[in-house]
Amino acid sequence: MTYYIYHIPGKKIGVTRDLNKRVTEQQGYEPHEYEILGRYTDIMRAAEKELYYQRIHGYRVDEVPYNELKFNNTDMNINITEQTTTFPCPTNKLKGQLMDNIDMKWETEHGELSVTPTTIDWIMKNVQTSKYNPERCYVYNKAFARFYDNNNVYDQYNGKCRTGALSPTGIRQEYCDNNPEDYDMPTEYLYDEDMPCTCGREGRVNQFDLIRMWAEKRGLYKNGDTKTQALKLVEEVGETCRAILKEDHEEVTDGIGDCVVVLTNLAELHGVSIEDCIEEAYNEIKNRKGKMVNGTYKKD
Repeated sequence: MTYYIYHIPGKKIGVTRDLNKRVTEQQGYEPHEYEILGRYTDIMRAAEKELYYQRIHGYRVDEVPYNELKFNNTDMNINITEQTTTFPCPTNKLKGQLMDNIDMKWETEHGELSVTPTTIDWIMKNVQTSKYNPERCYVYNKAFARFYDNNNVYDQYNGKCRTGALSPTGIRQEYCDNNPEDYDMPTEYLYDEDMPCTCGREGRVNQFDLIRMWAEKRGLYKNGDTKTQALKLVEEVGETCRAILKEDHEEVTDGIGDCVVVLTNLAELHGVSIEDCIEEAYNEIKNRKGKMVNGTYKKD
């Protein structure tokens, strides 16, 4: 799970799991109007860095850290724990209360959740009556967040499209196969030739983010595991080695790319980001000394 620290110059610094929903749809800023200051898999670390960046950029510092947020914009007095969101009413009265609180949002360990016509349907199908108090009911936050991973909950709003169809202009062909009808990734993942992605931990959305979105969309993080990805990596390395022996430049290039994709997904399934893995590896080797021996670098 990746938390993004975003900066809208002159306006604010915030943290979110979903840049498109939080910054573009809710706040109205297009991807070129904000920057990413950092990406973190640890919510505590993300909360600390958000406050740090707010201080050094001279913005108002949030009184309540991101990881301690309970809810906002709600009159329902819901209760949020690490595992569940509990509503203060019996199940048979929940739908009416949710309809009265359309656009209500709250933060959980698994990201921001909200009430829309689409999520109301999910809530009502998955809500459980409390064992301890039949006047209260709840949903599991992780399962609710997974629903967001595979559905755009803002596409249908009172029967009308809020976001509109995504424009195919500027989308890299390898990500949509030149078929915009089948392409429904959030707009911050569109590639703009005039504003290329910046590889690294800061700046615009990078290629690793695109890989993670591709994997999320296809359920790889929901249904996959580290063992299957490790085996996939061995397969891709083998194909790359065969291409090297055949001196097939194009296949070698393709194989290296495939290995990076698998490593990115393996890291995410392991609970870390590929950027953190690379940074840790580089910090380990940057001051290393040694010499080349028979085509291999041997450290001292």
